[in-house]
Amino acid sequence: MVNQQIVQIFNRIADLLEISGENPFRVRAYRNAARTIESLGRNLEEMLKNGEDLTSLPGIGRDLADKIREIVETGSLGKLVDLESRVPPALVELLKVEGLGPKRIKVLHEQLGITSLEELQEAAAQGKIRKLPGFGRKTEELILKGVVLAKKEGRRFRWSVAESYVEELLKYIKKAPGLEKVQAAGSFRRKRDTVGDLDILVTAGNPGVVIEHFVRFQGIKNVISQGQTRSTVILQSDLQVDLRAVDVECYGSALHYFTGSKAHNIAIRAIAQKAGLKINEYGIFRDNKRMGGREEQDIFQAVGLPFIEPELRENRGEIEAARAGRLPGLITLQDIRGDLHMHTTWSDGKYTVEAMARTAAAMGYEYIAITDHSKRMSITRGLDEQRLMEQAEEIERVREDVKGMAILKGIEVDILEDGSLDLTDQALSTLDIVIAAIHSKFRLSREKQTRRILKALDNPYVNIIAHPTGRLIGEREGYQVDMERIMEHARENGCFLELNAQPARLDLNDLNLKLAHDNGLKVAISTDSHNSDSLLFMRYGINQARRGWIEPRDVINTRPLDKLLKLLKR
Repeated sequence: MVNQQIVQIFNRIADLLEISGENPFRVRAYRNAARTIESLGRNLEEMLKNGEDLTSLPGIGRDLADKIREIVETGSLGKLVDLESRVPPALVELLKVEGLGPKRIKVLHEQLGITSLEELQEAAAQGKIRKLPGFGRKTEELILKGVVLAKKEGRRFRWSVAESYVEELLKYIKKAPGLEKVQAAGSFRRKRDTVGDLDILVTAGNPGVVIEHFVRFQGIKNVISQGQTRSTVILQSDLQVDLRAVDVECYGSALHYFTGSKAHNIAIRAIAQKAGLKINEYGIFRDNKRMGGREEQDIFQAVGLPFIEPELRENRGEIEAARAGRLPGLITLQDIRGDLHMHTTWSDGKYTVEAMARTAAAMGYEYIAITDHSKRMSITRGLDEQRLMEQAEEIERVREDVKGMAILKGIEVDILEDGSLDLTDQALSTLDIVIAAIHSKFRLSREKQTRRILKALDNPYVNIIAHPTGRLIGEREGYQVDMERIMEHARENGCFLELNAQPARLDLNDLNLKLAHDNGLKVAISTDSHNSDSLLFMRYGINQARRGWIEPRDVINTRPLDKLLKLLKR
């Protein structure tokens, strides 16, 4: 939880510095530090207690290490307080709008006095923004769309961020006297890619004591309500948490009720009504007589269904599949044998080929693929044909040193606007795996963007399309494509789509994953890691895959190496 607090503070400082027009290198330093901390597999507070040197972390110098210590020791940072006194904090919200950068926000603030999403939307609707120098009609239209997306996301948190709060909360709540059971429910338990608020259920001999313990949690900003069986609080991060104490006899019913989507719950209750039953959060009843509800399994047994995993409870066919005995055997983290997308110091990664390989080996992987950027991504020091050959020589050396780990030679090659690739076929032919990706021209029409990807899939050396829609959760909607045509073309060409496990991407989304599952198209679940800690992001990809009905057989990197290599030979 402390790590997330530091990430939040560093990103906010970077935002405020950008809006102030500060040196971009200072801004980048805070953003890079935030990325390092977000992917860190260790607790910074514990590291400081153990006397570890934080400057050993990528992108953390002495100044930032001192600031981390200040946050850990005081819960705040003087630098942020100073910046917020000079820059209206509300302007930071405008950075969420696609098409708006710090320079444009500064112009909007100075010229039109805009300080909020509402004021921005009003100015765009009235045609005021297009009149400003450097804007225009198209930019104004893009801003209007961006405001709608930013408002729709509201104060939602990526699942990975919510997870850190859940872990700390559950750890704390478990110390309450007389506690019996505790479980996070809601969209968090269904593992939706974003979470609006947290629902936590408990059973206890004396619920009031647990509630009293809960409201003393140090991360709380405001206690909204406190009763004998329920309390609502707002954390320092602005995340709302509802704690409900329920009777042990209806714990299973309450867990089902507060986990399932509204549509799923309604469908289950409809089945129950036809059988003369009533199901709600208090139990299963027939003529006001309780028939069960102590265990969650009771709900499904009452309506004649097998247990349905929480991730599937969206009323997207899971009930029909359960009735027909066709529920998927969902993939688990243990099914993954390797990671097929990662970056090293050859481009914008933070660790060497050897460091990434050794970390993957320690995780029990059988293979990895090194897939640095190609030359068009000059800002990331992307590889040209010559450097690709030099990297291949290094990979050969590392193969000798890291025994038992297969290291595939690969590339994340850019798909250009016309669908051609950033490297020659001759260069691509030397590789074990080729991942093609779009990193530019996101606003092409649906037809042009689709044709662009279809042409890339026609290249005989392409294996996988990375982050296929280009979305960034809460920041940028995916580009417009005909996903069904792309999936059909990929399947015909012996290619695959990636489920990018970066928590800010989770691209493909759950609906597209189910479409792939239903149409027999296999996917690769990869982390797109830029440091060794990010290899742990695989579990976020697994969460998303399970929501998309993905089974082990649907994923190419559940195969042993020999079978994977056969799949990669088109």
